[in-house]
Amino acid sequence: MATNGAPDPANGTLVVVAARPRKLSEEMDRLIAEFHMRSVSLREVIVVLQGRAYNLLMLLLAVPFLLPVPIPGLSIVLGLVIAIIAARLTLGQRPWLPARLLDRKLPPKFFPTLLGGARRLLRCFEVMLKPRLLWLTAPPFLPQLHAFIIFVAASVLLLPLPPGTNFPPALCIVIMAGGLLERDGLFILGGYVAFALNGVFFALFAIYGEKLLHALWQWIAG
Repeated sequence: MATNGAPDPANGTLVVVAARPRKLSEEMDRLIAEFHMRSVSLREVIVVLQGRAYNLLMLLLAVPFLLPVPIPGLSIVLGLVIAIIAARLTLGQRPWLPARLLDRKLPPKFFPTLLGGARRLLRCFEVMLKPRLLWLTAPPFLPQLHAFIIFVAASVLLLPLPPGTNFPPALCIVIMAGGLLERDGLFILGGYVAFALNGVFFALFAIYGEKLLHALWQWIAG
């Protein structure tokens, strides 16, 4: 947490005051203002986000999958970035991304377009997120387990699945990353519920998708 120096009016000495973490909406506004008209690399985004970069970056990069906004050519890149960060956190290692991904350029107006559309969602998160059930965020092992859930969900984003099927794993990532970001154990529990619902969704998708393909093949052959 950042600190600021402020003089004590009683004796003139310098008092160190802890600066509060920026709200999600404030981080979002910074990104929109900083990268309004030009293309931007992930390296620049991490510099702007500073201390909370990686958990917040996973949350923000999952948000486009929740919106009806086309991201041609970027879905695999965004999913891969989330998966790599989550894999490093799962192994208890410092977050790291290859230079090729760090220097990958996002299109002009990427953040204004997508974050503008997600403004209501992120502000809703901002109101609900707060430190609670802190034992669920206690290091070292629990955060690594939570990161593993994000890694599995991000791996699903990399699969060549039909449109619309990215929403459930992306929602799981957003909820879990938000919980890690603000040390909110209740949100983390919500992430596990979302993960379980993902399992149900994709199990049903596999069962009925196979039946649909079988029926379609019979119709073509017959």
